[in-house]
Amino acid sequence: MEKLLWCFLVWISFSNAFGQKDMSKKAFVFPKESDNSYVSLKAELKKPLKAFTLCFHIYTELAKTRGYSIFSYATKKQFNDILIFWSFGRGYLISVGGPEIVFNVPEVTMTPVHICVSWESITGIVELWVDGKPRVRKSLNKGYSVGTEAIIILGQDQDSFGGGFDANQSLVGDLGDVNMWDFVLTPDQINMVYVGGTFSPNVLDWRELKYEAHGEVFIKPQLWP
Repeated sequence: MEKLLWCFLVWISFSNAFGQKDMSKKAFVFPKESDNSYVSLKAELKKPLKAFTLCFHIYTELAKTRGYSIFSYATKKQFNDILIFWSFGRGYLISVGGPEIVFNVPEVTMTPVHICVSWESITGIVELWVDGKPRVRKSLNKGYSVGTEAIIILGQDQDSFGGGFDANQSLVGDLGDVNMWDFVLTPDQINMVYVGGTFSPNVLDWRELKYEAHGEVFIKPQLWP
């Protein structure tokens, strides 16, 4: 009986750590370089991911100065189960299960950018869409499955499970409209998301986001349409 009560209290404590909020028309603002400012997200996953699509808006001036982490999905077995990272002088680095690839983005602008990344295990195909325009498809870790018991972090790169942050890899800027699906969106669906439509995200939903902000992270009105 005591063990059951303890398990219940732990579950309640964990559930209450994450607030749920409709973040429509809002963004997380990371105003300065830091090794302790980030946002934790809670996803509802009951089985390993065999595919995913992740979309978001990002607004930062760092692209021409250094690399920074955008989205870090870590499990105890693999700290880079999913990693979306801007690699200075190279482009968008995408990691699934450890291995990584880089998508070259020759035109770096100082304006808000909309990004969608998709991956599927059956073929290993990765797609990157920048402001509604696709880059050439690439292949990554065919046959892999992304784990379920994960810690999801915005704005920092996990070099250990839930930690190991480096200020030189932190995001400084705005991040919003973070949505994730457990399947690959079609080109038409991605374009619909890009122009502001909704398509029922079933892993992470910006309109019903479960999150916990740490350090100096603020919620402000978004600066893009």
